[in-house]
Amino acid sequence: MDPSARMAGNDRAAADVVVIGAGTAGLVAAIRLSQGGLRVRVVAAGHGCLVLAPGVIDVLGYAPERVADPARALAPFVAAHPDHPYARVGPDGLDRALAWFRETVAPLGYVGALRHNRLLLTALGGLRPSCLVPQTMAAGDLSQGGPVLVVGFHGLRDFSPALVAANLCAVVPAPGTGVAARAATLEWPGPSGDGRPLTLARRLEDRSLRAAVGRDLRTVLGDEPRVGMPAVLGVDRWQEVWEEMQLVAGRPIFEIPLVPPSIPGLRLFDLLRRVLRAAGGRLQVGAPVTGVRHRNGRVEAVTVARTPREQVIDTRWVVLATGGVGGGGLQVDPDGTVREPTLGLPVHGVPVPGHPRVLPDPFASHPLDRAGLAVDEAWRPVDRSGRVVALNLHAAGAALTGCEPWREKSGEGISIATGYLAASAILEEAG
Repeated sequence: MDPSARMAGNDRAAADVVVIGAGTAGLVAAIRLSQGGLRVRVVAAGHGCLVLAPGVIDVLGYAPERVADPARALAPFVAAHPDHPYARVGPDGLDRALAWFRETVAPLGYVGALRHNRLLLTALGGLRPSCLVPQTMAAGDLSQGGPVLVVGFHGLRDFSPALVAANLCAVVPAPGTGVAARAATLEWPGPSGDGRPLTLARRLEDRSLRAAVGRDLRTVLGDEPRVGMPAVLGVDRWQEVWEEMQLVAGRPIFEIPLVPPSIPGLRLFDLLRRVLRAAGGRLQVGAPVTGVRHRNGRVEAVTVARTPREQVIDTRWVVLATGGVGGGGLQVDPDGTVREPTLGLPVHGVPVPGHPRVLPDPFASHPLDRAGLAVDEAWRPVDRSGRVVALNLHAAGAALTGCEPWREKSGEGISIATGYLAASAILEEAG
């Protein structure tokens, strides 16, 4: 819908950059741009997928076999996938983006490096390769196996320590290694009846309830050198809760991410939102884009839905970071057509008619999985002839073509690197 026909009845605003999307890529780009001195406004229909994610940074977990050293695996992976976003990011770009991210989220204490993937315990007792992890999960690296105590709570939904321990004992992290896991269950602190992780995380911020949990924890400790607990060790005061529980246990405690909504993901989202505000950026959630106005090959204004009437934001640059199919940034119609619904951009990598788009095996690598937006060296979307769609429009994140983030375990790495580099391209143009 063209907003120019409705200008007279709309609110007006202005920004140097409008970022569309409040997920990892959008917030990274917005923070980087704000730190560079530009006026930035993030507009999004919702809060993005961060609160659904486990809060870890996967860079490259499978290629297709499990990756132990992402830095070493990157070159052959890109050679095999020349259309992948990492091919344009490059090792140096990835290094710079991850270093910037670690500094930006320093209060959460992310640890790790491209040379090593930690194997983290999942809520079902599997192992997930991740590159950067918050400090509350760092002790949970099971790459070398060893004994571990898995502790849960009576009544906590979606987490069974017995199931986790049983599945973990069957896992072989590396040749010649194994995990000896034991399960224990603690009483539910405070009033019962609400088994949601967020409820428990809030309750553990109460010192008296936490003391009761500590006393209960002491009774189940054995000889295991570390303890895994569900990721419910506080929301705002997580460091206080985590450090006190480790003091009680007398050994490292690591959090195990649960099914969404994710407490570690919520911590990361809250921190990025605070960093954005501190840098001078603005975040508008519940503000889906309804149209754009073009002039002379550039996007001149973005229109967003806003009660009681639409708002037109005049802008110099736009960053599209609305995510892939899972986040609604790409849509697949019943006839198999793949669309970019926000700005109507051309989608690349869609199999031609007559060729299969999905395969019978639901876990296979489907031809349609790598569909997305193609970009030039400045992260500007291009059409099928390679021509830039708009000179001041950039794209980042899971909407880009050539990747399968869920299969590769690369989603957060792609979002951080492309969000950072798209912002860098704008800052370079801005001088």
